[in-house]
Amino acid sequence: MARKKGRDINGWLVVDKPAGVTSTSVVAKVRWALDAKKAGHAGTLDPDATGVLAVALGEATKTVPYITDALKAYDFTVNWGAETATDDASGDVVRRSDARPDADAIRAALPGFTGEIMQVPPAFSAVKVDGERAYDLAREGEAVELAARPLWVEELTLTETTPDTARLLMVCGKGGYVRSIARDLGRELGCLGHVAHLRRIWSGPFDAEKGVAFDRIDREAQDWLESQLMPLEIALEDMPALRATAEGAVRIRNGNPGQVTGTAEFGETVWVGDADGPLCIGRYMGGQVHPDRVFNLR
Repeated sequence: MARKKGRDINGWLVVDKPAGVTSTSVVAKVRWALDAKKAGHAGTLDPDATGVLAVALGEATKTVPYITDALKAYDFTVNWGAETATDDASGDVVRRSDARPDADAIRAALPGFTGEIMQVPPAFSAVKVDGERAYDLAREGEAVELAARPLWVEELTLTETTPDTARLLMVCGKGGYVRSIARDLGRELGCLGHVAHLRRIWSGPFDAEKGVAFDRIDREAQDWLESQLMPLEIALEDMPALRATAEGAVRIRNGNPGQVTGTAEFGETVWVGDADGPLCIGRYMGGQVHPDRVFNLR
C-alpha cells in the first residue's frame, strides 16, 4: 500500500528529547503523529543526550539553516580519569589516569576553550571521510583521523565539582561537539575525561523547558499537539523583517524580486512578509528583495 502524502502543516515543534532515542526517531514520531507531509530537525543530538530538538514541519524546513547557525547552550558533566573510544560513557575505555583536577585548575583551563578555537570532532561522529560517515568507519575498527574545525565558544563555565566530576555550561555556535570539549579538557588537565551527561537546554529561540515530552507525542490528541506548534518565522527573529507591497508580494510568490517597505543594509539577508504571513527569505537590494527561499503557505 502506498504511503499517504500527509498534511501540509507548517511550523516548529520543540521536543524535549530523552536519552536512548535518536534524533531521526523523534522526527519520524512527530511526522507520524501530526500526519505531516514534510519534517526535519535543526541540530542532531547524540542518542544518549537529552534536551532541545527542534522539529521543522512543512515550509519551516526552509528555515532550518538559520537555526543550525544559532547559538546553543549545553549543560554537561565530565567524568575524570578515563578517556573512551566515543568520548562519552557509551564507549570502551581506551586510557585511564589516577590524576584529578581541583576546581581552581579547571577554571584556569577554561579560557583556552573559549572564543574562536579549533576542535577535532570525535571519531564516532557524523563527519564524512571520503564519502563515508566517521562513525561507520570507527565501528569497523578503522583508524579515523579527522581534521580540526573552527568553533566559536561564547561561554564555558564551571558550575559544580566533585572529586571525580565537573559540571559545566557551554554556549557555542554551529558544529560544536561537547564530547570533544570533555576529551580535550581532560587531556589539558592531565587527568583524561569523557562526557557522562549531556543536555541541550536551549537552541536559538527554542527552550527545553517549553518542549513537548517525547512520550506525550503519541498519547495526546493531534489537535493538542498542533496547538504546541510555533510559527515558522520564529526561526528568523534575528533577521531584519520587511513588508512587501501588494505588487511586491505577487512578484515574490512567483520567485521574482519584489518591492518592500522598510530598510536594511544593502545585500543583507532579510525575511519578507505580508498580511498573510512570511513570503520569503532573500537579499535586500535597495527597495526590493531578491528571494532565495520562497514560502508556499497557501
